[in-house]
Amino acid sequence: MLEQAYNPFYRGFFVSEELVNMGFRSIGKNVKIAKSCTIVGLENISIGCNVQIDENVFIAANKGYLDIGNHVHIGGACHLNCAGGIKLADFCGLSQGVRIYSVSDDYTGYSLTNTTVPDIYKNIAISPVNLERHVLIGSGSVVLPGVTIGLGSAVGALSLVTMSLDAWGIYLGTPAKRLKARSKKMLEYETFLLEE
Repeated sequence: MLEQAYNPFYRGFFVSEELVNMGFRSIGKNVKIAKSCTIVGLENISIGCNVQIDENVFIAANKGYLDIGNHVHIGGACHLNCAGGIKLADFCGLSQGVRIYSVSDDYTGYSLTNTTVPDIYKNIAISPVNLERHVLIGSGSVVLPGVTIGLGSAVGALSLVTMSLDAWGIYLGTPAKRLKARSKKMLEYETFLLEE
């Protein structure tokens, strides 16, 4: 059997046993976080069991919180700004490059913007984002503050989610609009998995 060659571009993953003492609010079993991630505010982050966070994910939870349920996957190059709070319930999935913002500047021109300006001169929108169980967000999509995405809904790639979405729908576009219903068959598989 050939030995695997050293690859300087792949840094690997931290696993639950290493993560448990890093300062997270809580860490479950079977958690993998890529070593190339940037994560701030560990004390405000709770992670359930069977979670994988891929390469180059940026999580800012130095203000607010991030609650990740069980069986959650966060694809590479995602960005989660948690100042207003973000919750990813069980079986959620974020594809590559998803952006979730629970805080946003005012773009109307009636205030100043960006992190270098004191808050007194800004009009910041801060509101939690909640993804309920079995929500999928497609690659390159953006979710804005105050949004709840209902149980079992899926958002197609390159969509902009500006308002809350009902359960069991497939949504697409800018802004995201409902295309059709999503199957609930996955609930049967969830039952089988959880019974194992």
